[in-house]
Amino acid sequence: MLAHFAILIFAGAVGANEITGPDLIAALRHGGCVIVMRHASSPRTPPDAAHADPQNTNHERQLDEEGRTSARAFGDALRRLQLPLGAVLSSPTYRALETARLAQLTATPTSELGDAGHSMQPDPQGGRGQWLRTRVGQASSPGKDDLLITHLPNIAEAFGQDAAGLEDGEALVFRPDGHGGARQIARVRISDWPRLAGGP
Repeated sequence: MLAHFAILIFAGAVGANEITGPDLIAALRHGGCVIVMRHASSPRTPPDAAHADPQNTNHERQLDEEGRTSARAFGDALRRLQLPLGAVLSSPTYRALETARLAQLTATPTSELGDAGHSMQPDPQGGRGQWLRTRVGQASSPGKDDLLITHLPNIAEAFGQDAAGLEDGEALVFRPDGHGGARQIARVRISDWPRLAGGP
């Protein structure tokens, strides 16, 4: 019942009330938002030993060339936008931490944002989605935006249809309401961040 109630809180006022362009930049620069991002582009199967990154010693899924390029461009755009980032939390999977590393962000590995070793599979207990909803509803540090890098099953579990069709690297942006809920204010593809920052 509580989980259903939480979904109702987060599902309200999405779509027509989303903001874009200069309004989105202003909201993010003001702080107090939570950005929930799917890791950048990654093949659906792990690499073999010959194609694994040297740091990817467990041969987990890793970013492809598109993912590496877009992660770098994302980080560059955040710096050009001068967004006031607070906490940066990431799934402990290689592909999520690689997204943060290539964006030149220092991320704290957080197990609740992970995939529990079951890539692309939802949590049968629903715990990761519930944790994510709760975390998004928490106020960020004053004047700061939090960034959470995770996986599509967790985002879909937490936000249902609001996450439908979410692409690799795409993000949902929320503003906590101070009462444990949050309103989605934007949906941003990873390729949109450089444009927001005034690039091509």
